[in-house]
Amino acid sequence: MKTYVSYIILGLFFSIISCSEPVTQKVEEKLAAQEVLERTIGKTNAENFVLQIEQDTLKTDWFSIQKQGPKILINGNSQIALCRGVYDYLKNECNNIYSWSGNTINIPKELPNVNKKVESPYQFRYYFNVVTHGYTTAYWDWKRWEKEIDWMAIHGINMPLIGGAHEAILSRVFQNIGLTKSEIDQYFSGPAHFPWNRMGNLNGWDGPLPDSYFPKQIALTHQMLDRMKELDMSPIIHAFAGFVPKGIKRVFPEAKVRELGWGGGLPEENNGFILSPDSDLFIKIGALYIKEWEKEFGKGEYYLADSFNEMDAPLSKDPQKALEELAIYGGSVYESIKKANSDATWVMQGWTFPYHKDENRKLFWTPERLGALVSKVPDDKLLILDLANEYNHVFWKIDPSWKMYDGFFGKKWIYSFIPNMGGKIPLNGKLDIYASIPSLALNYENKKNLVGFGFAPEGIENNEIVYELLSDIAWTKEKIELNPWIEKYCIQRYGAFPEDMKTAFEWLNKSAFGSFTDHPMHRYQFRPYKKPEGVEDHATVHKSEEFGKAVEYFLNCIPQLKNSELFKIDAIEIAVQYLGLVADQKLLDFLDNETEEKSKQLDEVMELLLIMDKLLASHPNRNLQEWVDFARNWGDTEKDKNYYESNAKRLLTTWGGDPVNDYSGRVWSGLIRDYYVPRWVNYHQDESADKKQNMRNWEEEWIMKQGISTTVPFDEPLTILTTLFKKHKNEFANKQDLK
Repeated sequence: MKTYVSYIILGLFFSIISCSEPVTQKVEEKLAAQEVLERTIGKTNAENFVLQIEQDTLKTDWFSIQKQGPKILINGNSQIALCRGVYDYLKNECNNIYSWSGNTINIPKELPNVNKKVESPYQFRYYFNVVTHGYTTAYWDWKRWEKEIDWMAIHGINMPLIGGAHEAILSRVFQNIGLTKSEIDQYFSGPAHFPWNRMGNLNGWDGPLPDSYFPKQIALTHQMLDRMKELDMSPIIHAFAGFVPKGIKRVFPEAKVRELGWGGGLPEENNGFILSPDSDLFIKIGALYIKEWEKEFGKGEYYLADSFNEMDAPLSKDPQKALEELAIYGGSVYESIKKANSDATWVMQGWTFPYHKDENRKLFWTPERLGALVSKVPDDKLLILDLANEYNHVFWKIDPSWKMYDGFFGKKWIYSFIPNMGGKIPLNGKLDIYASIPSLALNYENKKNLVGFGFAPEGIENNEIVYELLSDIAWTKEKIELNPWIEKYCIQRYGAFPEDMKTAFEWLNKSAFGSFTDHPMHRYQFRPYKKPEGVEDHATVHKSEEFGKAVEYFLNCIPQLKNSELFKIDAIEIAVQYLGLVADQKLLDFLDNETEEKSKQLDEVMELLLIMDKLLASHPNRNLQEWVDFARNWGDTEKDKNYYESNAKRLLTTWGGDPVNDYSGRVWSGLIRDYYVPRWVNYHQDESADKKQNMRNWEEEWIMKQGISTTVPFDEPLTILTTLFKKHKNEFANKQDLK
């Protein structure tokens, strides 16, 4: 046996030194997949699997699983397929799970027998939203990115949309065409607000950046892209979409530049500016950007550019003339990419097409207009991200975009969902919709060039059941039968599926997971005053007697599942959500109270919120301190660390202007006790005439102040939350408020 192994090693050695590229590539692919397993499930567990790449010409990924002797053989045509194959075995044969909040990896000594083959119906499994890189990843370091890339690989994702070093490369291009450092500094926002800078919504908000930022952004992007290349992922990279500093007119006085107004409540000085996409300068800068990117990082394949995201295109009033202009615009955007890389594909977000309305509330992007915009781009050189299928189906109640727009006119497109806005964490979303409607597109006779499936949350590390479900959907052509899937999920996550857990999910699917709102937030998270601007108008977290029953039955499982760490985490989530609804109702009662007991009533609600904060201190992903630490670690000096901290805090709270104030809506330990609670208390203790302005001043002071307070988690959080739930469990009896 040793001699046989030696011959294999010698053979590989001579293949490598003789520059036999196919063998070298094959070994590297195997090593990349194997290393993912060692990082995610541990080296000892990974030794149970033998991975084997099989080269073929299929566009879609597949894997097969067989037991051979004491090992499990995973064959696949890509190493992402290998990773997903291992995870399929771990989930379905060993009842394991790999998640953001923790893992359950228990592989039995006697490996279960299996013989199966799975093929994804999609060439690409897409992940991320442009704004995820503000609401979640803005200040991640390489250690956290490495963990996320492993999460992608294990879940079978091969097409992430990344922010990367867009700003660093764009700053080089701006400098090369003659803009000054001051003009460039005034263009870029703070890192947490980069996504909106990239989409033309704002310029310079919460800037300027420290000089040390760009070199670090470049270095991190190299690490990310190198790992994605090892795994044969196809990352989508930002291209130049036409947005420029105001100073562009100094360098190019004849440039056609339009000032943009986003409506986010920011000062006019932070408005964006866009070059007309049909100008020679647009094409020139776009090509320079691609060349500069590829000089630094190597050749790219998929480049995202959205010049009109949620904004009107400047069109002539004559309908036919407007269509001709749109065709020219689309051709110019593609030309700016093609001029630098003829093999590249232009990627376009599809969110704006069903979302954006004209002044008469009619769709701005009619089929004729969108068809014109893409008409000059070859079918295989445009990829449309159809982001929000649940919005069409549930929220807007209109035909799916892929049906309205004629299967997107023969261009490549990806079916996707947006399960989250802003990183909000309440349980939310119609699980039955996620499990069933993707198959409608797959079976649509006019689907044309459907090449992928994905999910584009604005923030992640929330509603983990949704993402586990969606990652499974990406590997099947059929609807997923929800009830047996939920049973399997609970066994994977908690180790068992008691009868009370079954009942809990029956009620959840009739309440929080049977409803959908894009912005589920509690009243206590909003500024603490009444109509017309106050809390009654904003609370959107699902509240019903059915949800109360779901919580009760979920917590009834504590005696059987208390030793499961993931059950404890989920019990904290669901109980804190219920207690938050209790606090919301008590705050409404407080606002209506004009008696001498009012102050005492507020104290009682604040005490409840502080207990919720302390419960969340036991949750791995609900902690403001970690968010602040990520931000501060980007700084080299105390000044820079303080700047990054304030930028990170601002995004979670005031954001920028009143229309988007509190948009992110995190229910986090640290944020409740240091921000939401004192804001309510200070406002209602303030007897001055201008208490609203004083509150705004307090918010800004909190953002600029360094550090947060500390707390110690409860020794027995399950005992505390059970006691509190029993105290408040009849809070919503006979009070239906289904959303």
